Amino acid sequence: MSTILITGCSSGFGLETAKLFLERGWDVIATMRTPNPGLLPASERLRILALDVTDPASIAEAVMSAGPIDVLVNNAGFGAPAPIELTASETVQSLFQTNTIGTLAMVQAILPQMRQRRAGVIVNVTSTVTVKTLPVIGIYRASKAAVNAFTESLSVEMQPFGVRVHIVLPGRSPETRFGENARPHLRGLDDPDYAPLIQQFIRSVQDDTGPVTHASDVAKAVWRAATDPFAPLRIPGGADAELWMAEAGL
Repeated sequence: MSTILITGCSSGFGLETAKLFLERGWDVIATMRTPNPGLLPASERLRILALDVTDPASIAEAVMSAGPIDVLVNNAGFGAPAPIELTASETVQSLFQTNTIGTLAMVQAILPQMRQRRAGVIVNVTSTVTVKTLPVIGIYRASKAAVNAFTESLSVEMQPFGVRVHIVLPGRSPETRFGENARPHLRGLDDPDYAPLIQQFIRSVQDDTGPVTHASDVAKAVWRAATDPFAPLRIPGGADAELWMAEAGL
């Protein structure tokens, strides 16, 4: 029986991914900062662990409690839309601490056991905003692009050890808490120079016409990464993600 550990399972992509792997017979370790057993169906194959990817002690405790892991999915993260000029230094640090350093810390915590077994899969969930230039989310974009960069190098480093490494890139999803979690960090709506640009960004996020990414799309992309030994390094996580990646030549 294979075991998967997923970060950020309290909503959105992480929650849907946990559900999919449970349905398909895997042992699932669903982690979240504040455990909520009611989010997932009761199962003897499910464990819910507290995990804050910005806290080394929390990571160490979760990894020890988890035991052997066949697949690690780094999904935890958040967004903070604001023009770069107006982004608070605390917000910059928080974005990179969670999205980039937290992901790296989880990789470093789990990778030794995979390397020793000469088997395992690492899946880092980033975003298609990393392949297209967009305003207002520049710092978020940078934090996710950094994950793309180190994941690409990691995939080469792990080849001799039989550990596969993949990046799942979702598009714009109306089913996540990205907007809700990002709203407290929004800056510039009261700035006469930046307000029109920010309002345009908000309209684009709220626009539900055209192709979008559903949480189930991302869960299926993670499933492909976890189970297909011939899956590519980069896997799009939705219909719009496929279009953006094709435009970028990926």
